[in-house]
Amino acid sequence: MPDLDYRQKAWSAALIVLFFVAWELFCLISGMSDLVLPRPSQVFVTLVEKFPILWPHILQTLATTMVGFVLGVGLGVVLGAVIGVSKTAYDTAYPLLVGFSSIPKVAVVPIFVLWFGSGSVPAVLTALSICFFPIVVNIATGLATTEPELEDVLKALGASKFDILWNVGLPRTMPFFFASLKVAISYAFVGAVLSETVASNRGIGNVMMTASSNFNVPLVFAGLFVLAGLGVALYVIFSVIEGRVTGWATRKNDMIAT
Repeated sequence: MPDLDYRQKAWSAALIVLFFVAWELFCLISGMSDLVLPRPSQVFVTLVEKFPILWPHILQTLATTMVGFVLGVGLGVVLGAVIGVSKTAYDTAYPLLVGFSSIPKVAVVPIFVLWFGSGSVPAVLTALSICFFPIVVNIATGLATTEPELEDVLKALGASKFDILWNVGLPRTMPFFFASLKVAISYAFVGAVLSETVASNRGIGNVMMTASSNFNVPLVFAGLFVLAGLGVALYVIFSVIEGRVTGWATRKNDMIAT
């Protein structure tokens, strides 16, 4: 129902505004120091004033994140497809992937710096290494949901394994794939910013690290707001694409009572 959907979105927006109002009032009433927790209004003013300076760093972080994300998605889809259709690949690769995913990426960044030097490459590789695992898991899980009976029928009709994978398996993974994309893009931002704080002189991570060393806490929070905004924007984009591509798998809300 359009009216119900509109009211839900308006209520959600009101709660978000209420959160920032409560934050502002808490800082004012408690006399909280700016060095501990700046008010949202201060962060917004800092963001507006410093935006010309922040803009190149925003572009840098967004570029490295998206490159690492795209590479991670490509690698994740390939590995997920291989693991999902091959029991041998699953038994061999999956434990290795779980082990690699369990390694804190802050320990991997110095290795990337040692191999490739400081700059954009470690940020791209860190974003890739931290975001591809959810893609692998969800693609493999989606392929595993294909019923053996359906595969047997298709094989009896003359379909090859590739035909089954391309025409049945991969389309069935789309809901899992888009769910993993929305998680992976957040991880990619984490990886890129983590690398920028250690091995780069550009990017939002570097700005936040420099601002922290100068005790410019409002600028640190401005960087956090920028990252949150970018993450939400990309999440919404993927949600819109997901709704168009996998609308058949989305539960409708028409039966929800008002």
